[in-house]
Order: sequence, then C-alpha cells, then structure tokens
Amino acid sequence: MGAVLLVAASLGGVAVWQNTYALREERITVRHDGRLLDGVLARPESGDGPFGLVVFVHGDGPIDATHDTFYRPLWESFAKAGYASLSLSKPGIGASEGNWLDQSMDDRADETLAAITWARTRPDIDGRRIGLWGASQAGWVLPKVAARDRAVRFVVAVSPAVDWQQQGRYNLLADLRKNGATQDEKQTALRRREASLRMLRQNATFEEYRTAVGDTDGMTAERWRFIAKNYRSNASEDLRAMRGTPTLLVLAGHDINVDVSDTEAAYRRILPTASLTVRHYPDATHSLVDNAVENSEPRLALTAVFAPRRLYTPGFLADQRHFVEQITDRKTTE
Repeated sequence: MGAVLLVAASLGGVAVWQNTYALREERITVRHDGRLLDGVLARPESGDGPFGLVVFVHGDGPIDATHDTFYRPLWESFAKAGYASLSLSKPGIGASEGNWLDQSMDDRADETLAAITWARTRPDIDGRRIGLWGASQAGWVLPKVAARDRAVRFVVAVSPAVDWQQQGRYNLLADLRKNGATQDEKQTALRRREASLRMLRQNATFEEYRTAVGDTDGMTAERWRFIAKNYRSNASEDLRAMRGTPTLLVLAGHDINVDVSDTEAAYRRILPTASLTVRHYPDATHSLVDNAVENSEPRLALTAVFAPRRLYTPGFLADQRHFVEQITDRKTTE
C-alpha cells in the first residue's frame, strides 16, 4: 500500500509540474457592444514590459479563454519570445455575457478589434507589436481584423479555410471516407447537403428546415441561425485587403476539416510571397495535435495530463515562437 501511495504521489507531482507554465496569468474583462467578456492576459514570467501581444481568435464551438488549458503551451512559447497572450471566452462561455451562436464573422471581428483597443491602453503592452493568432473558423475573422486595423503587426492562421461552403463539402466527404461510407451513402449525404443549402438561400426558418428534412441530425435552431448568418463567408476579399501583413500559414497533413491544398493555393495566389510563410506538419491533425496521439484515447489522455506540451505535433510550438521573434527583429531594424 505504501509503495502504491508513493507511486501515486510521484505521478501527481509529475502532472502538477508538467502543467505549470512560465507565465503570469491575469483574469481580465473587456466591455464590447454593451456586454462584458471574460478573458486571460498571460504575460511572460518576469519583466515589466512593454511586451508584444498575441491576440487569440478561437475556432468553432463553445470555447473558454484557455481552450480547456490547450492554449497554455502556446502562451508559454510566445512568452519565451517576449510576447504576452490575450484570449477571451466566447460570449455565453465562462463569465462572458451573450451567446456566441448569435455572432456573424463580422461580429467576431468587431469583438477582436475591441480586445486590441483594450490592450493598447495597457502600459505593459507594446501597441506597435500586436498580432493575431487564430485557428480553423478564425480563418474568416483574422483577415477582417488585419484589413480593418492596418497596425496589426502579424497574423498566424492555423488550419484556416477560405470558402465556407467548399470547406463544408470537403469536411463532409472526408468524414464519410474516414468512416468507410459506401458510394450510395455519400450520394445521399451530398443530396441532403444541397437541400440544406437551398433552404439557407431561401432564408428558411429552422422549423421549415426540420419539416423538409425530418431527421435534423443534431442540428438545433440556434445552430441553424448561426449557419444562416455565416455560410456565405469567404476570406478572399479580406485577404486581399490585408496584403502586406506578415502571415504565417500553418497546415496539417491529416486535416479532415479543411482542404489544405485549396487553402494554400488561395493564400499563395492572394498574398505577396514576401509577406507569407507556410509551414506544413505532415503528422498533425486539424488541431495540430500529433495524429498518432489524437487517434489513441489512452495516449491522448495520458499526454494531456503528463506531457501537455507534447500534445502538439513536433516543431509546432518552436516554429510559432521563432515566427514572432523574427517579427520583433524586423521591427527593431525598421
């Protein structure tokens, strides 16, 4: 029994140590559009600043400021480069007021701009070195923000899509392939998708949609309204408007959510070569977790507890840090 308790205590100590980060986290509140948004400002472990700042823009879903602690290894990596990180819980999540499913991508961009405005009032933040980091659905938000605030110093786009409808079709087919669907099942799913798009174009209510399709397959009235606001989203025009902003495009080899070839082609076509850096991670999934880890539940759970920094595919955290370090070096020589 004593040996068991000793092992348990040792493992507990390892877990605590591995989940302790070289950061100073401060709970903050940003007021936007009459609502209070809860968030975290994570500064480097020492120093008074002013620090550069990475403003985080979430992907889809009900995400809190830390993304259930998933962001902390990234915050630590940026802190090593002398950058603080700012992240808000989505409306309706944590202590943030509102409902994230009521938002359009323009609403999300406005919210991010409000966070940047708030950050520029802080004496410990260098307003000349504020950049954006965003994943997945943030691909429709980041270019809007960078186009509207030309003082944004850089953009890190992780697994973004360009066209909402193209991305949805790709994701549907990739999921069907992964699950071994038959050709008939694929055709049925595609017909259902086209029917849903027709109803969206007709501004159908959720009740009309439910009547037409019968089984809503998990779709809710709130989600239907969210999709209706956003399904026409396409980042191309906003990417053109932010031309010249240094951009790191991060793409994964096992991404079933986003067609990475389509995304890379669009970014390379629209953005100047001099301002675009592309990094490929062949062994990573959409979330930049190593594919072997993500597809093993025991391994994923153990890694999250005992080695959370290793959730991310090798090289990813270091490359994020090096990118912002280069931005700092470039700023110093200008």
